[in-house]
Amino acid sequence: MTITQFILLGAALFSIGVYGLLTRRNAVLVLLSVEVMLAAVTINLVAFDRHVADQLAGGQVFALFTIAIGAAEVGIGLAIVLLIFRNRRTSNVDDLELLKL
Repeated sequence: MTITQFILLGAALFSIGVYGLLTRRNAVLVLLSVEVMLAAVTINLVAFDRHVADQLAGGQVFALFTIAIGAAEVGIGLAIVLLIFRNRRTSNVDDLELLKL
């Protein structure tokens, strides 16, 4: 596969993630959309690293950092969503005025 195909795949995944982020009202689906966007970034990092083909493997190292950030985001994000659901009995983003002053 060429780098253009990987870039198009990453752009399509990122676009799907942005669409899900802007249209979904469920907090868990919003977190899932952010994960799809992080997957698109990871694909592009690895594709550019393979395209440059130097011996440093910098794109793959940054991809590992992206995966670690995604795992931390899921853990903390789901914990926050569960606590809000426990208090408010909803995970709808529009109904959450808990964080407003």
